[in-house]
Amino acid sequence: MIIKPTSALRTELGEITKICKERSEPVYLTKNGEGELVVMSIAAFERKEAMLNLRAKLLDAEQQRLSGAPTCTTDDLRKFVKDLHHEQV
Repeated sequence: MIIKPTSALRTELGEITKICKERSEPVYLTKNGEGELVVMSIAAFERKEAMLNLRAKLLDAEQQRLSGAPTCTTDDLRKFVKDLHHEQV
């Protein structure tokens, strides 16, 4: 974990940018010793967003399954894909 004061944005922006991009980790910025901001690369942010979206979808699917929504087995899915493939050929 990298922690720097917010004043480092003015004096060390290039270094902070390099850390975020090369290490793919955020830099935590503090003001008066308290957490203030987190800076991260766009790539790291997009990965985190994708992960959070996937978790939300998985949670939704699990809630639907627990509430009795119809499900299928992996064998059912294989048969469906195989049948779909044969229809296209």
